[in-house]
Amino acid sequence: MQLYFLPLACSLATRISLYEAGADATYVEVDPKTKLTRDGMDFREVNPLGLVPTIRTDEGDILTENAAILQHVAESFPKANLAPTDRKGRTQLQQWLCFIGTELHKALFNPLLDNRAPEGVRAYALEKGKSRLDHVEKHLTGREFLLDRFSVADAYLVTVLNWCVATPIDLDRWPALRAYVTRLSERPSVAKALAEERTLYMEELARHRASA
Repeated sequence: MQLYFLPLACSLATRISLYEAGADATYVEVDPKTKLTRDGMDFREVNPLGLVPTIRTDEGDILTENAAILQHVAESFPKANLAPTDRKGRTQLQQWLCFIGTELHKALFNPLLDNRAPEGVRAYALEKGKSRLDHVEKHLTGREFLLDRFSVADAYLVTVLNWCVATPIDLDRWPALRAYVTRLSERPSVAKALAEERTLYMEELARHRASA
């Protein structure tokens, strides 16, 4: 399996999941500005939209969209128990993947992280997003994970909440979320993925400054 990624972007959730599964995978970094890989390949030849995560399966298929990719990883490595197998559990997993992708990733964090977004748009997203964070806060109070055990939904949620450091969101207002991020950041798969991608992100910034 081959993962195309941007450092610290939403593709981090797939890296975490692959590490959790002990998967044999390769990782191809994409430059967010040029859409070129480190070896100079135009990533848009793989995914015309130039979006990550994108994976190339062992069969050569190209898969996109975080929720679909994360479920594919879980299904590909069933011994890792990254997704429930019963009908109710799978529905709950899909519910959380959809919520994280739409209500947090796209609706809240995308406007806050986009320097081109008008201030009014960012203020609106921040205000509206508070109720979404309240919802997750209530659910995680007294719980270790979103479901009964660590799942690909947790890999996605900790990835998204990690972006708070680059936004006006102060997780001290949501103590269960703060504790969740702290706890999961110490999980070996998460800690390894974060450490590696933080290094790659700093290298990316240095390259962009040098070429400016």
